[in-house]
Amino acid sequence: MDDVKHRVRKLKQSEKVIRFRDDQKPDADLVWDSFFDLHNTPTGKARYTLAELSIMHRDEYKRVVAEFYALVYYKFYLENDIINVNMYSPSLLAQLGLPYNAVERDIKKRFRELAKAYHPDAGGDASKFIELMQVYEQLIQ
Repeated sequence: MDDVKHRVRKLKQSEKVIRFRDDQKPDADLVWDSFFDLHNTPTGKARYTLAELSIMHRDEYKRVVAEFYALVYYKFYLENDIINVNMYSPSLLAQLGLPYNAVERDIKKRFRELAKAYHPDAGGDASKFIELMQVYEQLIQ
């Protein structure tokens, strides 16, 4: 467990270096805080607890770290007005049930699947359909 804690704490320091260069914004929200919880009693505010991380297979852990860095760099690009045409909001992709590295083809395919399921004419939920349309419009801007 101590080894896992050490590795995850290094990820926090890494995010600070990437996003803030010499801790220029120490009170800014970190992606790390919404991703990892190292408390003995989980707070429920993070995606992964220390217990979950400690039993993960190596490949699962690598996937979590890759997703973490994708979010860190996404935040960095937003904060520094760096436009990357091929990068989509990871939180919007998650709302569609897509991974952080989804491409336009994946987004369109998933949108069609969900639109069929949520469309009111097909017996779906109108509010979910409207929410789906809003998420899709934000992604394809």
